Amino acid sequence: MIRKYLLPILAVFGIGFAILTVINGNRTIPAAPPVVEPAAPPFTSSVAGAGIVEANTENIAIGTLIDGVVSEIYVSVGTRVKDGDPLFKIDDRELKAQLTVRTMALHVAEAGVKVAKASLADEKNQLSRAEILASRQVISVDELDRHRYAVQIADSKLAQARAEVTSAKAQIKETKVNLDRIIVRAPVDGEILQVKIHPGEFAPAGITQTPFILMGDTDPLHVRVDVDENDAWRVLPLSPAVAFLRGNREIKTPLKFVRFEPYVIPKKSLTGDSTERVDTRVLQVIYRFEHTDLPVFVGQQMDVFIEAPDQLSLNGNNNRILN
Repeated sequence: MIRKYLLPILAVFGIGFAILTVINGNRTIPAAPPVVEPAAPPFTSSVAGAGIVEANTENIAIGTLIDGVVSEIYVSVGTRVKDGDPLFKIDDRELKAQLTVRTMALHVAEAGVKVAKASLADEKNQLSRAEILASRQVISVDELDRHRYAVQIADSKLAQARAEVTSAKAQIKETKVNLDRIIVRAPVDGEILQVKIHPGEFAPAGITQTPFILMGDTDPLHVRVDVDENDAWRVLPLSPAVAFLRGNREIKTPLKFVRFEPYVIPKKSLTGDSTERVDTRVLQVIYRFEHTDLPVFVGQQMDVFIEAPDQLSLNGNNNRILN
């Protein structure tokens, strides 16, 4: 009797479990609340964009024209520097030795000029005597010509010696210029933002993936805002704009327009929104703000809202103008 009803009972339980599983699987999971409430636009109609804080000179990546081992670092993160202040120095022992060698080469070349001058004077003196003897037919014409050629050769040797002196001076000047260039100096007034080089490390010349020193003028700061190309036509230079600090919508500051970057570029700064398009191009708009009392640092992201007329109202005005 039990065996007769066991299988139907198990089948009913199985069907019930399957129905319960499907119901639970289709249940809508509520979205997790945001960690921090996002900033709300302060304008009735606005264009929103993601902004990156940067120095008003843009962030300057410092490199070196002369490769070598770093011997001294003159600055640290946060140091305020003036245009021309030293930042770091490449080891100069090889260049100093080269300068000594080239200075001695200059002395040798200058001595060669003196020898060439004396030789030329001697040849000219012998030519004068030969001309007197030739006029008396004491020596042949061929002998006189040899003295003339000797004077020309001596004159050419003097010119060569003088050229060697000029070349030696140019080489010394080159070494002195390189000695000056091994001390890397600040190109503008500003603040040191990063130092990624240390004494004893080799600094290659040219472009590097990570700059040795990152600096820029941070008074005032700039914020580079990416505006979607579809909204770029709505942004006007005199439109009010406000920036909110990411993570705290209570920290905000008004912005002042600086300039448009006239070249529209592919979007690089992604917000992580699931509906965000990655094939969008953006117009970069530069604003400035005073950060005296704001806890804002270069490289931080800000939510920026720019007051802009509503699309529908603009379309209506355009239609009335066309009509």
